[in-house]
Amino acid sequence: MQKIKATFEQSVPNSAFEYTFIDENLESLYRAKQRVTRIFMVFVILTIFIACLGLFGLTAYTAERRKKEIGIRKVLGASILDITQLLSVDFLKLLFVSFLIATPIAWYAMHQWLQNFAYHTSMKWWMFALAGGAATLIALFTMSFQSIKAALVNPIGALRSG
Repeated sequence: MQKIKATFEQSVPNSAFEYTFIDENLESLYRAKQRVTRIFMVFVILTIFIACLGLFGLTAYTAERRKKEIGIRKVLGASILDITQLLSVDFLKLLFVSFLIATPIAWYAMHQWLQNFAYHTSMKWWMFALAGGAATLIALFTMSFQSIKAALVNPIGALRSG
């Protein structure tokens, strides 16, 4: 290092000799990426939680609005699974449409972001399918509470109150 410093001072006498090691530079770069990743994960979890609350409220509203229909279906012999399916199908259709819209946008955004890295990786179709499957499971889990609650209500009370 002393020899490099001496050669530098001979070549450029009016400049200060400052140096850093490449591993320290790379470590600070990846440390910053890790911080961004942690912050991003917190916001993702918060977003999923808020979306689940909205879906829960929307399912509760739909179940309340369709209380008489659910009561009539129960009187005619519909099972808990039938009622749950009745309330879930409309939301799953919307989820599927949103998945079809979001997939190309997510692919483009990820493709642009990954171009900034030295080593490129390709995105596989199963990554998007896994994300869609996870979103569907979270949505079904969120809706199941209200759907089962609506299916277990006494149909006589539902028909009499309206």
